[in-house]
Amino acid sequence: MNRVLITAQIIERKALRYTPAGLPALDVVLEHESEVTEAQLPRKVKVEIRAVAMGPIAQQLNLQPVGVPLGIAGFLGAPRNGRGVLLHITELNDIV
Repeated sequence: MNRVLITAQIIERKALRYTPAGLPALDVVLEHESEVTEAQLPRKVKVEIRAVAMGPIAQQLNLQPVGVPLGIAGFLGAPRNGRGVLLHITELNDIV
């Protein structure tokens, strides 16, 4: 299974672009910060994640303000250059 659920905020957003097939696409950098338990000890986690959204999700994400926490679901894949990991965003939820 390849499914990611994370709360994060947009810290960088590129311009909305369109694929050769005409789908809107949006590249963003997300930031997640939390505290988790690892080996029965608390650990602070802060990570930046490169992500992409396609279609209606890209348009919706393009309207979200920078710095506002969002609930994000998606899957991990390789970026175009083949290095690292890219989060493909498939769902957005407001955090209340």
